[in-house]
Amino acid sequence: MSNQLSIRGVSRTFTSPGGQSTQALQPVDFEVRKNDFVTILGPSGCGKSTLLRIVAGLDYPTSGQVLLDGQTIEGPGADRGMVFQSYTLFPWLNIEQNIRFGLRERNLPEAQQKERADYFIAKVGLRGFEQHFPKQLSGGMQQRTAIARALANDPKILLMDEPFGALDNQTRVLMQELLLGIWEAEQKTVLFVTHDIDEAIFMASRVAVFSARPGRIKSEIAVDLPHPRHYTVKTTPAFMELKARLTEEIRAESMAAADH
Repeated sequence: MSNQLSIRGVSRTFTSPGGQSTQALQPVDFEVRKNDFVTILGPSGCGKSTLLRIVAGLDYPTSGQVLLDGQTIEGPGADRGMVFQSYTLFPWLNIEQNIRFGLRERNLPEAQQKERADYFIAKVGLRGFEQHFPKQLSGGMQQRTAIARALANDPKILLMDEPFGALDNQTRVLMQELLLGIWEAEQKTVLFVTHDIDEAIFMASRVAVFSARPGRIKSEIAVDLPHPRHYTVKTTPAFMELKARLTEEIRAESMAAADH
C-alpha cells in the first residue's frame, strides 16, 4: 500500500523573545500509508503536538518537509481535517451550521451541504440535536460535532490531538469505539496523538513511540488486534503484552525527561 503522508527530516526549534532557543523536535522521518490509523504516544511535552501542527500546516518545520500525496504542505488546507482536545466549535452556530461550515466556505451547493451534514450527524449519533448550540451539549457531544465537521469536508487525512483527553472515562471509551467504527466505514487515514497507553493500542494499526524532548520517533510497533474492536479486547493477552512493552518504553522516556 502506498505512503500517503511522508515526514522527511522534520525538526522544530523555538526561539524565545530573549533569544533562548529550545529544540522541540529532532529530525523526524516517518511514513503513513493510506487508510492507516497511527497513534503517536509519548510523555508530555515531547513534541507530539508540534509534529501534528506541522502536518496540519499550523506551524512550520525548522528543517525538513512534509508531503501529502507527493505535494509539500505549506499551510492549512481542506485536505487535512483537524480535531483538537478543546472543543473548537463556533459558539454562535448551531450543530448543523458548525458541521456545514467548511462546505459553505468551499461554496458547495446548499443541497450537497445538507446531505453531507445529515450523513455525518447520523454517523456520530447526533440526530435530533441539529439545532442545538454547543453550550447546550455535553463535552462528548461537542467532540462528536467536531469529528463530524472534520469528516464532512472529506479530508485525505484526519489529524487528532488528544481529542478525548478532556472526557470522562466512560464517554472516552464510547468515543474511541465510535471513531474506530467511522474509520473502518470511511476508509480514512488517521494520525492520532495521545499520552494514554490503552488508547494508543486500542485505536491503532501502528503506534509510533516518541522520545522525551527534543522528540524523535524512537520505535514503531504494529498492533495486530482484530477488527471491529470492542473494549473487551483490552483484557486479552495480546493487548496486555503490548501494554507492558509500551509502558516500559514510556517509563524510560519519562525518566529521561525528568533527568534533563
